[in-house]
Amino acid sequence: MVKESGRRESSEESLLATPAHYCDDDPEEPYIFPSRRSFIPHPSDKLRKLAIALAFVVIPVVALGTIVFLFTPSYIYGELDTLVAPNHYVQSYVVGPPTLNFRDNLRNDTKYITSWISAGWTNDVMTYGNLLYLAIITDRVPIIPKFIPSHIGGDTPPIAFGDVFDIPRLQNALGIPILEWHQVKDVDSQNIDQVGCWTVWEAVQNDEHTPRGSSLTEWLKLDISYTRAPDWVKMTPPGVQDRHSSFWSLATLAFPEERLDSIRQAPYPSPQLHVSLPPDDQLLCYDYLYYVGAERPWEWELDYSPAWRFVGQHMRWNATLEKIADGYARRAMNIPDNEPTPAFISIHVRHGDFRTYCDDLPEDQCFAPLPVIARRVSEVQQELRERKGIDVTRVIMTSDERDPNWWSGVRDLGWTWIDYAAEHTVETYGKWYPVLIDAVLQSSGAGFVGTYSSTMTTLARRRVETWHDGPIRVTRWGFPGADDH
Repeated sequence: MVKESGRRESSEESLLATPAHYCDDDPEEPYIFPSRRSFIPHPSDKLRKLAIALAFVVIPVVALGTIVFLFTPSYIYGELDTLVAPNHYVQSYVVGPPTLNFRDNLRNDTKYITSWISAGWTNDVMTYGNLLYLAIITDRVPIIPKFIPSHIGGDTPPIAFGDVFDIPRLQNALGIPILEWHQVKDVDSQNIDQVGCWTVWEAVQNDEHTPRGSSLTEWLKLDISYTRAPDWVKMTPPGVQDRHSSFWSLATLAFPEERLDSIRQAPYPSPQLHVSLPPDDQLLCYDYLYYVGAERPWEWELDYSPAWRFVGQHMRWNATLEKIADGYARRAMNIPDNEPTPAFISIHVRHGDFRTYCDDLPEDQCFAPLPVIARRVSEVQQELRERKGIDVTRVIMTSDERDPNWWSGVRDLGWTWIDYAAEHTVETYGKWYPVLIDAVLQSSGAGFVGTYSSTMTTLARRRVETWHDGPIRVTRWGFPGADDH
């Protein structure tokens, strides 16, 4: 039986309630500004007449444009976000092209913020979402590192944030510039940079008495001297076994007075050059930002989550990635070239590492069986008929299950999936793409069915709810009849 923790339950049965065994690693992989006013000289009589004539032309055009703007459906502007996004040129927030040492490329009139990742890819997405929210409330320019292949093998190179998400659209939605580390420091540089950062990890848990490590700092050639953050950044009282800090407690460290008052412990010497540096003021950096919330832990699961509402929901897929995933979906559903991609229901079933939590229970008694998942699919289909008047019969399964018999059962239900081996996906695009395509497909469903306790499900259901106003269900597991309702 799944072990319970002290996390608070969601009040909505159909939403993911308190996961019993959330870990900070999600190793799952698929099977296989104001403007200045200008001084305008008083026009001559001739120019005044011309201005009056032009007014009769311009004013109606502006009025018509205003009417069109006001009455154009909002979803159309959603489609145009990428086109109308403001040009937050990289050159405006760095000195120039990538440099051998990052600090040579930081502008003296700009302050920045960054952090590192060290979990599974889905959790790392949430971590960068938290970083971007902190950038907003601290009024700093975020520098986003690449995603590291913690779940697909160390021989795979990192992938850029902008290769996964649409950065121009995200900048437009957030109203802030976004930099990536490879735009600041030359990826081929072997120069070691020294910097002082805050370790939040040490302040929120007692199991490890070191800063949270990340292979990113090795790739970026950073030699970091950490200073322990104050104990009060921890969201819950010291006796509560929880690792969350709060956004605003961390944000206070971005401002001079609180920063100075909070440096009460000597910085740790850096591991390579053994220098001790206080937390950097120009480049504010934290060791780990996965465990952060505004009011309570695990807020990405809750509808008020500021990290989701103000950042996460705007992290739309890179157009190239989205197009690739659409091609896979069409082939899986055998859609002719001359027909549009039909609506489908997406499913995410996670087994893999969750077997650890089955204890001595056989898997067929621990995990939700296919008929139970099918019942949840039927509920989504019924809600789509009642609420939207559409009959969605196509279903795409995504899962890390490796049992061929289980997949035969999926086929017997009339559902389909992506055969990445047959598609030669890794050979064509690389090891990152099966998990990326799965995530895109999960978010593309008209409705969605997921797995309780999986962060991949958490993000997929959030996307389907927010992007498509789609119904979602989450199957519970851990003991026989866990999803009875």
